[in-house]
Amino acid sequence: MLSRMATDGSQHERPDFPLIAAAMDDFQESLIGKSPRTRATYGTALGRFREFLESQKIDLRQSSIDALDDDVLERFYGWMIKQYGRERRFTVTTYLAGTRAFFRFLVRRRLAPPEMQFERMRDNLREVVGRIPYKTPRIDQRLPIVVSYVNSLPLPVPNERHGEARLELLRDRALMRTLFCTGMRREEVARMNRSDIQDGHANQALITGKGDKERIVFFDDDTLEAIRDYLRARADAFYPLFLRHDVARGKPTPSGQSYRLSTQSIWKTVHRYGNACGISISPHDFRHTKASTMLNRGAKLSEVQDILGHASPETTKRIYAHYETSHLRDVFDRFSASPEELMDRLPETQRIALPVKGSKTE
Repeated sequence: MLSRMATDGSQHERPDFPLIAAAMDDFQESLIGKSPRTRATYGTALGRFREFLESQKIDLRQSSIDALDDDVLERFYGWMIKQYGRERRFTVTTYLAGTRAFFRFLVRRRLAPPEMQFERMRDNLREVVGRIPYKTPRIDQRLPIVVSYVNSLPLPVPNERHGEARLELLRDRALMRTLFCTGMRREEVARMNRSDIQDGHANQALITGKGDKERIVFFDDDTLEAIRDYLRARADAFYPLFLRHDVARGKPTPSGQSYRLSTQSIWKTVHRYGNACGISISPHDFRHTKASTMLNRGAKLSEVQDILGHASPETTKRIYAHYETSHLRDVFDRFSASPEELMDRLPETQRIALPVKGSKTE
């Protein structure tokens, strides 16, 4: 127990609180069940928070949690705006989300003083940050060209680079079609195992997406055929659906997990083929294209929400509910009505006598 002097000179007993650095270490240990990307994002957020505290002359290895005021998140936000500028508010809010998770952890584990109420901190921060408008994704209509380009490339002969070049192209054909067909995130694609789709013979798969939420994703025939071609050429029993085939991959683990294609490799693959076509794209652009195509063809927001794995229909609406002008024009023409049409629908009892066109009273 640690004795603290109250403002009236009396002594109050308060428990010791952990040092800030130790609490941060404990928080990161608690993330073991989260996805690698979440752990990395939260780790980066805590890194920025450390920088902020050090700029405030707070020694993380000497100061305990109760040295933090309940307006610390608001001041952290202001510090980051000065560091990054308002044009990078999305980056700032991402770091805030990670830091908020740290304070939720402290309150949940009862490692923070009773007066540090997370709800009040969150609400006060919301007042300061305000509403950040989501920037509508810009869809490059030429994205399908990249998929067609990969499919049109001639397959290398089987003995070229010991067959690695052939396997890489077969993999890339299957990978690009999977991204385009399913609208999955690259992390979700990287985690897929061949058993998830029965070696390319199942037209749907149960995956675990963002926030550890399960959902069904669907495959078309062309994508499944590309996956089967790739797996047949591999002729192995490794678990991952997509593998590395470079010479530097080393020896495999028994299940081939060490060969699993990383999210960064997926990004590089998409970027490389996009550059070859003169189109700047990322894996997430396939997701945007999938959503926009379905919406423009009449899919409901709730349906797109389920297919993409959004937690809320508001997320889908905020990000993807932008339609092509031609679609909006079609909706406008089909569902609008002239004043005369609406007048004709009125009961006789609700109509009034109108002057005859061309009369003196007109």
